[in-house]
Amino acid sequence: MGIALSVEKMSIEEKFQTMETIWDDLCKKADSISSPPWHEKVLNDREDAISNGEDVFLDLNTAKKNIENSIA
Repeated sequence: MGIALSVEKMSIEEKFQTMETIWDDLCKKADSISSPPWHEKVLNDREDAISNGEDVFLDLNTAKKNIENSIA
């Protein structure tokens, strides 16, 4: 099954629509897609960091302000 797309000739809107169509299709099949082995390790490491107090959750507004302050 080969689909030839001329991405260079597509408008930005067409590219976004194509990505959304592909994403929607993948979401419908999410249960049949397995995560790569490294993904579980990353998630476990993040959970451990939160449990150990090494990381914290921030609300979206605080996160945005931190980002804005870091690039200002």
